[in-house]
Amino acid sequence: MKKPTILLLLMALACCGFSGTVKKQIPDRLVVLTFDDATASQYSVVAPLLKEFGFGATFFICEFPPHFTDTSKYMNWRQIRELGRMGFEVANHTRNHPPVSKLTKQELIGQLEYIEHRCDSSGITRPVSFAYPGYDLSLPVLEVLAEKGYRFARAGGSRAYDPQTDHPLLIPSWAMNADNKPLMMEAFQEARDGKIVVLTIHGVPDIEHPWVTTPPELFREYLEYLAANRFKVIALRDLSNYIRIKKAAKTIVPDLNKKLRN
Repeated sequence: MKKPTILLLLMALACCGFSGTVKKQIPDRLVVLTFDDATASQYSVVAPLLKEFGFGATFFICEFPPHFTDTSKYMNWRQIRELGRMGFEVANHTRNHPPVSKLTKQELIGQLEYIEHRCDSSGITRPVSFAYPGYDLSLPVLEVLAEKGYRFARAGGSRAYDPQTDHPLLIPSWAMNADNKPLMMEAFQEARDGKIVVLTIHGVPDIEHPWVTTPPELFREYLEYLAANRFKVIALRDLSNYIRIKKAAKTIVPDLNKKLRN
């Protein structure tokens, strides 16, 4: 009787979302909010709204060229440091947003270490998460991230993250903008059955890149929806509460072609 009982238990755990790469049940309605490029509105608009709703988030920092020093468009490092003090994750988006697949290994390391050093000098915890600029992917980049101890890396793909099949350095996400509300609402419904919804968001608004802007009133509408429907909203680093990162990194084969939903 013991073997069938164990088998049934394993089957039950699998149905609940457990596997060798999942340490505890992943709840339905789990969402990760990530923000790219250090736009000024992420400090002035986004952070206060997230605190109001009690939501976590990850801010992927770079010194976006050529106008990073224009504080009407981008955060300064004092503001970035304050995001960390507010409890948000400050993460690495390279120094100046290059297509990383075209960099040499040393150039890539230099891009990563610039942000790491700026974080260190600002009293910000060393980044453990990375976002590929422009969703530009390559296996050599992934290998460097692994060597440097990054735990998570966010890509694109417009589909939910499945911790049992997606490598933690190739986490898919949906990109938000002013015109894709129906897609965003559909995406939220994918946060079930062990899958996690990750969103890429830029400025709220994004003054320099209006094609990826999100109006503040629309962003608040999304937050109100998530709160009303009891979504759990976290930073990317918080996925380590649910996922065995080292095991996932070793056992899941990175698949650069698995970009779009089937």
